[in-house]
Amino acid sequence: MNGLEILETGPLSLIQDLGRIGHLRSGVGVSGAADRRSLGLGNRLVGNDESAAGIEVLLGGLSLRSRQSSTIAFTGAPAQAYRDGIPVGHASVISLRPGQTVHLDYAPSGLRTYLTVRGGIVVPSVLGSRSTDTMSGIGPAPLEPGVVLPIGPSPIAFSPVDLAPVPPMTNETLDLRVVFGPRADRFTNPETLVQGRWEVSSDSDRIGARLGRVGTDELLRRTDDTELPTEGVALGSIQVPPSGQPVVFLADHPITGGYPVVGVVADADIDRLGQARPGQHIRFVAA
Repeated sequence: MNGLEILETGPLSLIQDLGRIGHLRSGVGVSGAADRRSLGLGNRLVGNDESAAGIEVLLGGLSLRSRQSSTIAFTGAPAQAYRDGIPVGHASVISLRPGQTVHLDYAPSGLRTYLTVRGGIVVPSVLGSRSTDTMSGIGPAPLEPGVVLPIGPSPIAFSPVDLAPVPPMTNETLDLRVVFGPRADRFTNPETLVQGRWEVSSDSDRIGARLGRVGTDELLRRTDDTELPTEGVALGSIQVPPSGQPVVFLADHPITGGYPVVGVVADADIDRLGQARPGQHIRFVAA
């Protein structure tokens, strides 16, 4: 069988595209790549539509063998990649001959690296998407060694560049824009959200980035302990449980929740948060 044969997966490797759109009223979330811009860039580099499915690799450690001539790219967290043991460029076009192997080191910064392949990965779609939703279990299973991923037909278009200049990804404090509401009035001190810094917890995942307070700035306090009726929550919603330590919803977030949402991260900054590592500091800025 032609395609890409998985040899090693690292901590977690998932098939992701831009998600399943239009099913919220049926209780199905969008899911999709945690860093949509990096997946889209990788697809443009190999000549695909930006929505084509690729592999989202947590931290690194992915190894694979190409069973056919193929063209791939790595984007997102800048893990060093090797073709048959020889280093190749990040955010660049990489050609593979049948039998050649690719290995991805662990990233020094960022959290998720994306592998895209010309033609896209064409595992069966569910509700119009090939994305793995880790919360609901919808979509393909996490990758395992021995799996062979089929590649779709090569598109007609080619990328006009073979290397994309991208800004460096660092582990420094991330500034994220936030719009207050819809339940900021449920807190006595909503303004503390944009004061001081927060730290990404090791309990974070594709569902949400859990944050802890850095330093002595106060936590968020509710006006009372009564619970809200369950209501819809959007990507980037900052939900605050009784602990006062916020959770920012990411790609696989639930579509409803009962804890009050003090604010919502600007959509343009969600991809950056999807690359935040445990221990990295976050600073919210009122939009």
